[in-house]
Amino acid sequence: MSKKPGYTASKDQLLRRLSRIEGQVRGLGKMVEEDRYCIDVLTQIQAAEAALQGVALGLLDDHVRHCVNSAEGTERVEKTDELMGAVGRLVRG
Repeated sequence: MSKKPGYTASKDQLLRRLSRIEGQVRGLGKMVEEDRYCIDVLTQIQAAEAALQGVALGLLDDHVRHCVNSAEGTERVEKTDELMGAVGRLVRG
């Protein structure tokens, strides 16, 4: 099995998305510094959380398609267990 992660092909895109999210989070700090309306801050928090969830779902998809599908035997069971643990953590938040 390859040691490279499944997202290697889309690494640049992933990094761009994470940079945008980082900017959103910095913007949240600025909103608080500027005493912006509570609901506006909460709305932006939800947008940042949704963006992170989108990244997480993409990584899960890559993990299934690359790591789980390419694994065989007991390694496939281990990768599937690992996947389900990650899904559980995402769902619980």
